[in-house]
Amino acid sequence: MKYCQARQLSSKKFKRKTGVSPRTYRIMVRLVKDKEAGKKKPGRPSELIIEEQVLIALEYWREYRAYYHIGLDWGVSESTVCRTVHKIENILIRSRKFSLPGKKSLLNSELDTDLIVMDVMESPIERPKKHQKRFYSGKQKEHTLKTQLIIEQKTLKIISLKHGKGKNHDFKLFKNSGIKFRELIKLIADKGYQGIAKIHKLSETPIKKPRGGKLTKAQKKYNRELNRLRIVIEHVNRRLKIFKILSYPYRNRHKRFGLRSNLIAGIYNYELAL
Repeated sequence: MKYCQARQLSSKKFKRKTGVSPRTYRIMVRLVKDKEAGKKKPGRPSELIIEEQVLIALEYWREYRAYYHIGLDWGVSESTVCRTVHKIENILIRSRKFSLPGKKSLLNSELDTDLIVMDVMESPIERPKKHQKRFYSGKQKEHTLKTQLIIEQKTLKIISLKHGKGKNHDFKLFKNSGIKFRELIKLIADKGYQGIAKIHKLSETPIKKPRGGKLTKAQKKYNRELNRLRIVIEHVNRRLKIFKILSYPYRNRHKRFGLRSNLIAGIYNYELAL
């Protein structure tokens, strides 16, 4: 869909098409224009105007089609689409407009929350040619990249992301991340984080059913109440995976996956504050 057609869409339809609101899109365009205007040597002019370049990047994240097919729609080569997507991503991430608070904020007394939720989101990848076992997730029964999310339970704001290979256990990924919490912050996590209370005292995880036994009614009630608080992070996962680049099998080099997931999470936070 060309830029002139996209402008005529309603706000609701524009967000369905691109994954972001028109207001966020305009902010992204302004950031790119400011960066381009500050160049001393602008170089060869692009075949596409900046508004179209940002739309192409959004279309790539949202639909995750091949560069070749997107290029056919826009009348440009697949190499042009690839360079455009990388250029827009680099400009947006360096602008820090869509940056996450980061793990250091969890130790900051100014963080306005006393309840956080942690979980791991898995994104499938194509079967690697080398070191396949490192990426194979026994839970998902496929090769994946893991993304550990930490969010505020009330506002649903994403605080921090940490990435790992599919083989890594959720708890091991947490320990490798080096994340520490302020003493008065309460943490809620799923069964994959059993034993986290030894690291952070104000932590709660569901009670596991003993081998060959059953949970009591009180234990089942506790688990239900805990899951009501924890379920919000599943909603956040769903909203991130609206961008199919995080839910479809990831075809690109893994080094850029962290940049893209952090950028999409930052855009999600920005839209949440609108």
